[in-house]
Amino acid sequence: MAHAAAELESCFDALKGTPTSHKRTLARNPSCSSTSKRNQGSSSQCRGDRFIPNRSNMDLDVSHFELTRGDGDTENSDVNASPAKEEYKKKLAAQLFSGDSTNKVLAFGNKAPKPADDHQNSLRVLYSQNREAGLAPKKYTRHIPQAPERILDAPELLDDYYLNLLDWGKNNVLGVALGDSVYLWNASDGSIQQLMQTQGEGQHVTSLSWVQEGNYLAVGTSDHKVQLWDADKLKQVRSMNGHRARVGALAWNSHVLSSGSRDSTIIHHDVRIAEHKVGTLKGHGQEVCGLKWSPWGTQLASGGNDNLLNIWDDRYASSNNHTTDQSLFRLDAHQAAVKALAWCPWQRNLLASGGGTADRMIRFWNTISGTCLNAVDTKSQVCALQWSAHDKELVSSHGYSHNQLILWKYPSMVRVAELTGHTSRVLHMAQSPDGTTVCTAAADETLRFWKILSGGEQNKKEKAAEKQSVLSSSAMMSQIR
Repeated sequence: MAHAAAELESCFDALKGTPTSHKRTLARNPSCSSTSKRNQGSSSQCRGDRFIPNRSNMDLDVSHFELTRGDGDTENSDVNASPAKEEYKKKLAAQLFSGDSTNKVLAFGNKAPKPADDHQNSLRVLYSQNREAGLAPKKYTRHIPQAPERILDAPELLDDYYLNLLDWGKNNVLGVALGDSVYLWNASDGSIQQLMQTQGEGQHVTSLSWVQEGNYLAVGTSDHKVQLWDADKLKQVRSMNGHRARVGALAWNSHVLSSGSRDSTIIHHDVRIAEHKVGTLKGHGQEVCGLKWSPWGTQLASGGNDNLLNIWDDRYASSNNHTTDQSLFRLDAHQAAVKALAWCPWQRNLLASGGGTADRMIRFWNTISGTCLNAVDTKSQVCALQWSAHDKELVSSHGYSHNQLILWKYPSMVRVAELTGHTSRVLHMAQSPDGTTVCTAAADETLRFWKILSGGEQNKKEKAAEKQSVLSSSAMMSQIR
């Protein structure tokens, strides 16, 4: 028994790296002189290692018994085992071995000592410096060019604030009215066609608007008419009367075309039927110069030279003769003509409106309650507004006195970019179907194309960067393992 214990002790010395021949040398070290001294307080100085067993934490007799007992003791253990018997064995072992029921041969109980406070691990920098950068998605930044991507001449473009002479259709064709004619510029191949020309001395085009889906273009003229043209066949489909003065604003809502005139009225035309006049709105005292249906087709916003902004619903349909002068909301916060109108495409019932030279304000409205959510002084005449189709941004074009474009971040209304280039007031603005470019038409008789919107690329790149960061972090963790 004593001989086996001596052999076991020599095995432990070999595992721990302390051969028997060096015991005398180690005995001279007061920190590791004897087992009794280690038990009296020196164990904190001679801790061993996480991977080398420490004899001070082991019972050598128990370890010897576990190593030398035969397999016959355990052959029938599983046959006669029961929960009650196993529990009895555990309690008996706890009493016999001073509360320690473990039968492990080697004990690795001690943890590694803590490093010094001023200790710096050189490998820590290697594996931790880019950990957060790899897990966090990369922030997307968009370059906004300060110069237009393309410039086209627009001779005879009328310098009239109250007209609406530019629109970009879903078919990627830009329509522009130059004097008495309407021209179509195909953005896909760059081709140009003349669609129509007014008849009569001194007559000119005063407004135009593409149908929401299809190749039909509505044209308003100075001789009180609303015309409907087929852009594919370059042919007029029909002409609709009803106004007593020029038609300066047009807006589509499915098959219903609404027209605003200098006679201060708004007429709804159902282009499918012969008796096209299905409703009349009388809520302005002067010319109607701004007209926009909401994307959901439930509300119509109209702005006039009387500084009023009206929000209309469908109550005209239940009135006598389909005529009403009661708007849902009559808003008089602007101090000048209200031409610039834009419904938010990604937030329901949010409308932006801009005032003329005496007002210079952009106001945001909740069209359910009629309350003004915010107002920003632009220091310049507001001619047109365009919401970004994919991002929380707004573009405004201006006249007197700066003649610039401003890209705003909504709702903070921080100026993201201010673009100059036009030498006269920027009267009209339209957005490309892909949501990346705005075209502006100014009194300097030029069309300028500004590629300043993301077209949804920000969301795509952020998702791609987030996915890439997850894959990179997974690869890095697998390499470390």
